[in-house]
Amino acid sequence: MILKLLNAILVAILHVERRFEPFIRPQLNAILREPAANLIQFLINRKRRDEGLKIAEERPLPGEEAALDSIINSMGTYMRMHYQPGTYQRAGNTKTHGIVRGEVIVRDGLPADFRHGIFAAPSTFPAWVRFSGPGPDSPHDIKDVGFVSISIKMMGVPGPKLMEDEKYTQDLLGVCTPTFVTPDVVANAQLQAWIVKGTPIFYFFNTRHTHLLDMLMQALWNETQYNPLEARYYSCVPYLLGEGRAMLYSVKPKLNFHSKIPGLPFGHPPDNYLREAMVATLAQRDVEFDILVQLQTDPFRMPIENAAVRWPEKLSPFVPVATLRIPKQKVDSPSRFAFANNLSFNPWHCIPEHRPLGNQSRARRRMYWTLSQLRQRENSTPHIEPTGDEVFD
Repeated sequence: MILKLLNAILVAILHVERRFEPFIRPQLNAILREPAANLIQFLINRKRRDEGLKIAEERPLPGEEAALDSIINSMGTYMRMHYQPGTYQRAGNTKTHGIVRGEVIVRDGLPADFRHGIFAAPSTFPAWVRFSGPGPDSPHDIKDVGFVSISIKMMGVPGPKLMEDEKYTQDLLGVCTPTFVTPDVVANAQLQAWIVKGTPIFYFFNTRHTHLLDMLMQALWNETQYNPLEARYYSCVPYLLGEGRAMLYSVKPKLNFHSKIPGLPFGHPPDNYLREAMVATLAQRDVEFDILVQLQTDPFRMPIENAAVRWPEKLSPFVPVATLRIPKQKVDSPSRFAFANNLSFNPWHCIPEHRPLGNQSRARRRMYWTLSQLRQRENSTPHIEPTGDEVFD
């Protein structure tokens, strides 16, 4: 009870801080974010050891499967504790801000190292794009942890897939922080256990397994969000880019302004102001993002198995390989949100050339599948593979 009270006090302080961030955070980011991130990364790397891995080489962790079992059990327990049949939501990236129709346009003239898989040749793929908030709950937008995510489901992608439940899709997933909240699945299992207890903040302060540096790195990018169409997203975990190459990817908006959040700092912003900002933007204009790829060039400083390490851009810059174009459209119809709830996103919905890498990615295959099956079974909503031809009110 004491830990829950302390957790509630810390969360309340965070909620107050989120109301004032838009007035000072952009200036602080411009001055302090990169120096602070470099210092934190230096301290994180001092605690690591070089395991002698090669480019794109994986190495299973001790206790990896047991940690995965624990994660699935904790997330499933949370869902059963907080939802009734017919109302189940996703265990992560829970709150749907909107799902939009788009297309991924692969660029012509890419350097040879990048012309693999879906980027092998100029082409255009229809896509459904889901923008979402944090999980496992769905708070009012101003009371979340300052986090947004993107899930892109490309359709009409030829070739065999690593999961058999969808035949023609390629999923790309990203969040607004360049590193993941946990370095590996063992730490993720610890976090999920704290979430079930109702005291997630104490995952970072646990004296036996402190993750204070990871929290500080996350805090540099977790901030009051203005509009999901204005955020930059990162894959956080690596993927193959053809055999023997590893990459991270990022989805960067071409919009260069911030939407106004009504009611700050002392008023009451709409509960779903992020959704309303999306609706207003796409009612007036098309929106584009650059899809960028960063190649792994140093196996230690750009690790496969530790998702809390930010790959240095001075070793390998992000290179634009495609455009995500989202045309002007109506976003907020109830039938669209029902459609979004029936979709399953999984990084293993992919061609072999983009196989997910690392322990967090290996875990996602069974974890996402199992929890998706639980949600759809409890809601009596069978899995669907979209075609891009869907029509809504």
